[in-house]
Amino acid sequence: MAPELSEYEQQRQANIAQRDKLLKQLALDAGQAGLGPQKPAPKANKSGATHKRKGPVKRVKVEDAGPRRTSSRLQGLTADSEVAKRKAEDEHVATQEAARAKRQRNSGELNLSDVVVGGRDWDKSENFLVDVVSRGANPNERTFGDSEVRETTDKELRSLREQMSGLELYDGFEPNRIKITPERIYSLGFHPTTDKQLVFAGDKMGNLGIFDASQTSESVKAEDGVKKEADEEEEDDPDPAITSFHCHTRTISSFQFSHANPSHLYTCSYDSSLRLLDLTKSKSTEIYAPSDSLLDEPLSGVEMDPTAPHMLYFSRLDGHVGRTDTRAPGTTDIFQLSEKKIGGFSLNPANPHFIATASLDRYVRIWDLRKLSGKASRQLPALIGEHESRLSVSHAAFNSAGQVATASYDDTVKIHTFEGMGSWNPGHKISDDEMAPSSIIRHNNQTGRWVTILRAQWQLHPPNSIPRFCIGNMNRFVDIYTANGDQLAQLGGEGITAVPSVAQFHPTEQWVAAGTASGKLCLWT
Repeated sequence: MAPELSEYEQQRQANIAQRDKLLKQLALDAGQAGLGPQKPAPKANKSGATHKRKGPVKRVKVEDAGPRRTSSRLQGLTADSEVAKRKAEDEHVATQEAARAKRQRNSGELNLSDVVVGGRDWDKSENFLVDVVSRGANPNERTFGDSEVRETTDKELRSLREQMSGLELYDGFEPNRIKITPERIYSLGFHPTTDKQLVFAGDKMGNLGIFDASQTSESVKAEDGVKKEADEEEEDDPDPAITSFHCHTRTISSFQFSHANPSHLYTCSYDSSLRLLDLTKSKSTEIYAPSDSLLDEPLSGVEMDPTAPHMLYFSRLDGHVGRTDTRAPGTTDIFQLSEKKIGGFSLNPANPHFIATASLDRYVRIWDLRKLSGKASRQLPALIGEHESRLSVSHAAFNSAGQVATASYDDTVKIHTFEGMGSWNPGHKISDDEMAPSSIIRHNNQTGRWVTILRAQWQLHPPNSIPRFCIGNMNRFVDIYTANGDQLAQLGGEGITAVPSVAQFHPTEQWVAAGTASGKLCLWT
């Protein structure tokens, strides 16, 4: 005879029964609603099933990216033992060394033939000079076109608009075929020669691409003596004349040709180095790098003093600007001009002792290098004027007329005009009214994460001495404006499938080039 349950035990059994009943009801309701676990599909009948023959399994070789963690227990090591501790330390050191090696910059002198990574074969004797989708964007939607040009009443402005709007997309190759760099383009520009369009571009991984637009698909066919039918497949067409070198190990953020020697190209990179590429000697030489090889000081821009070609200026992402004399390696002055990132800076071409900086702290500032103050180790140039925007300022660019164009994340392009800078005394102060922009252009600058930041870039020596600048358009165009804020053109064309965010003028010719995040080049002539 079973013993009589206590009152507590009876209540416990009742609670268990009530809980089981509730769980069964919930499972039933879930099954009727289709929320329960799915039953496995029944196996097909062997007699009526048709089996699809599987192809051979493709084995993908995975390269070893560095040391891997392994189990101490499987290796027979006792936990917390001295051997296990040494093993953990060795693994940590190996991981750090692998990461350091991946970010290590190239030091010393490089032969271009040793760092060529793509394009046509590079011959050391070859000389280029001898041959002389983001927020708010509406792809392919124009905001300026033929109707605006026709409605222009000012004759001079209309003539200028007709000239710039008349530029046509280069037809030697489709834009999608001109992959000038393997990765996203961060910097781009023309060689100063006027004999042909020679475009240079730096990408995210430190590659420098060079495209010769004089060699079209038709000209290459003629040189090779190959006659092709009109309906022949595109795969048989020759490739564009592109050569790529891996001179840096990280992003090439900016470059500039020497004013004194157009065969010299200065490049700066996020790998903290400044290099000189000599096209005639096929050499790339390190000009500047931190004294400590472990220091990470990414460079964001490089400029050359037009009046003293041996003086190079550079900006860093940590808010510093430096200058170095190429005649005396190791003589470098560093100035901290911002507490936050300096995304771009510019020298006044006519008065290079004036510097404009744009920084993450929302300010564009004008500095005078003729007046330094502070201790010898921490001297600073005189801050003579500043203007604050609502959001961060991405870039500031001087033109020879003393005007500064800035692009900001508040969706504006601002023009600051300074009169008579050549007659200013050292340390001359610019009033708030003088620092206020003379023109404000509404412009979508919301590039997002995958498109290179938009920058307003002046033409160095514009025809008719009328200042003009270009800037990428998120609708897959390139916009061209005057210093007064008047739009001259909106360049586009068929085959442009990405935002041509990095745009540049040729120094003297009516040529415009722009690069995309996929390494493709658009060219208008």
